[in-house]
Amino acid sequence: QLQFVESGGGLVQPGGSLRLSCSASGFQFNYYAIAWFRQAPGKEREGVACISNGGGGTNYADSVKGRFTISRDNAKKMVYLQMNNLKPEDTGVYYCARGRWYGLDAPMDYWGKGTLVTVSS
Repeated sequence: QLQFVESGGGLVQPGGSLRLSCSASGFQFNYYAIAWFRQAPGKEREGVACISNGGGGTNYADSVKGRFTISRDNAKKMVYLQMNNLKPEDTGVYYCARGRWYGLDAPMDYWGKGTLVTVSS
């Protein structure tokens, strides 16, 4: 059964850091691009970062460039999102998703249930 499980969310002060993890199972992980999305309260879900199946390609939303880093470990079937210099506007539920192809505009066919990140003093 295909599954994504996100973890690592929590409450952090502005300027702080968090590392999100996404564990995948039930499919050939190294065949697929993976992306992180987020949804803030009252807003539409937006793409944050994506990574190609081999890890050699990464793409970021302009709002997180220079602050967030996506990475993956195909042997462990894990994807990570390192988030630094967090801002209150980064608050939201963060989801990992499987892309039909590489790119933040690619259709995503499977989603995790998300992990909540709250940036507040």
